[in-house]
Amino acid sequence: MAELFAKWRSGLAKSSKTAFGRLATLFGATEITQTTWDDLESLLIQADLGIETTADILDSLHRLVRTEGLTRSEELSAALRAELRARLDGPPILVWTEKPSVIMVVGVNGSGKTTTIAKLARRFQADGKSLLFGAADTFRAAAMDQLQVWGDRLGVDVVSGASESDPGAVAFSAVQSGLARKVDVVIVDTAGRLHTRFNLMEELKKVHRVIGKALPGAPHATWLVLDATTGQNALQQAKAFKSAVGVTGVILSKLDSSARGGMAFAIRRELGLPILYAGLGEKPEDLIPFDPDAFVDGILGK
Repeated sequence: MAELFAKWRSGLAKSSKTAFGRLATLFGATEITQTTWDDLESLLIQADLGIETTADILDSLHRLVRTEGLTRSEELSAALRAELRARLDGPPILVWTEKPSVIMVVGVNGSGKTTTIAKLARRFQADGKSLLFGAADTFRAAAMDQLQVWGDRLGVDVVSGASESDPGAVAFSAVQSGLARKVDVVIVDTAGRLHTRFNLMEELKKVHRVIGKALPGAPHATWLVLDATTGQNALQQAKAFKSAVGVTGVILSKLDSSARGGMAFAIRRELGLPILYAGLGEKPEDLIPFDPDAFVDGILGK
């Protein structure tokens, strides 16, 4: 457990050393003044919590100060941690009741989607699950090649099609193959979509529908990979993907490379989506289940 918390601290070093790093100075042995509130507001916005989430947190802290009679700024430190922690849920327990369970993975170009799929597969294999990949990103030959390389490394078969073939057809074939082979999990990779491109998002909706035709009730999960270094822009991405294909969970990739860890709170508040996993490094084992306590302590430098 100590090793896991150390991984969180190391992975969130950039977030804790930037905006959040000023908390130690802010929460000194001084009285709570308007300057304290102004500085805290500025800090939270700089930490990429977003204006609305920041305002919501400050309102809660103002009420707490009034009801509890807090007068020292150092007392706000514990209050802020509790407030931040209360805004994050742990990832839901994954119950694999369908066979195969079909996971559709979506995200914009460069989010780390395909690499994240490989890391997920490694985790599932460690749990004794058999897998199949569906290479439905047919618009980039390199994406299919990349998934095949990972499939070879992990011993996971990959269902793919010709370059620029119908991604829906590939997704359909992957699910059908998963049924025939009786695998536990089918993970369908999809083409990176710019969330502002209408036609591309419509194509993604089609892939989602086709998966449901291949296996009623599928996909059983639709996970969005968000690049944590994009900050508040990730929130707009998440809104678009949730509207298009009913995203059920978020994976934060490249969290170790980001100083914008605060966007996790905005995603949870604005979308109500659970954060399932966090990428804290390049190694397969560096994709770990999201831990709200470790995350909050990590960004606060605890």
